[in-house]
This record gives sequence, C-alpha cells and structure tokens, in this order.
Amino acid sequence: MKRILLDTHALLWWLSGDIRLGQDSIEIIASQDNDIFVSAVSVWEIAIKKKKGLLEAPDDFDAIIIKEGFKHLPITAYHAQQAGELELHHKDPFDRMLVAQAQAEGLIFMTNDIEIPKYNVKVINANQ
Repeated sequence: MKRILLDTHALLWWLSGDIRLGQDSIEIIASQDNDIFVSAVSVWEIAIKKKKGLLEAPDDFDAIIIKEGFKHLPITAYHAQQAGELELHHKDPFDRMLVAQAQAEGLIFMTNDIEIPKYNVKVINANQ
C-alpha cells in the first residue's frame, strides 16, 4: 500500500481525465490498495485561482474528495512551521506547504513539478 499526496494539478488532471496524467499515476490513484490524500492547501489554491478567473473547477471539493474515496489532509501548525523552514527552492507557498505536509506525514508526493525533487520528499512523476 502506498500513501500518496496529490499535487493540485494531479488532482485536477484526475478529475478532468486530462491526458497529462500518466498511466502509472492513473493506476496508482485508482487502486483501492492505496491511500490518496488531498490537502486543504489544494482546495484553497483552486478556490483562489477560480475566483481570479484563472481556472475552471468544480465547486464542492469536500464532496468530491469523499466521492472519489480520497482522504482529507488538514493543515496543522506543525505543517506551517515546517513549510516556513524549507529551503527556497520553490517560491510558490502552496507547493511549499504541500512538500512540508508530505514530509511531515510520510507521504509520497505525486507531481510533475521539477523543483519538488530538490526537497527531501519521495516523488511520483504525475506524467508517468
């Protein structure tokens, strides 16, 4: 069993059936043997980008997460502290928080972001 944290784009690709999500990643997400986590950070990021008109996405992510069989990952004070202490390899605060959460919770981070492997976190390339 794998415990996977989806990057925001991987979540959106899964939900929309986007071809950028690779076959291996699709199989990992679809497997009932794996625990797939969606962070409150991703829901927050999507809501902000949607409000700015930068993104089209569904409205009720709480229900979607449950329907997909994914697990909610809340943001804790510990996650916030860890994110603040990360090296500045990545300037995006959403991605830095996701990295901190993956590290703190021992999760594998599914992403195609080339900056993420610079951190001490296990990564699955979402394009594969």
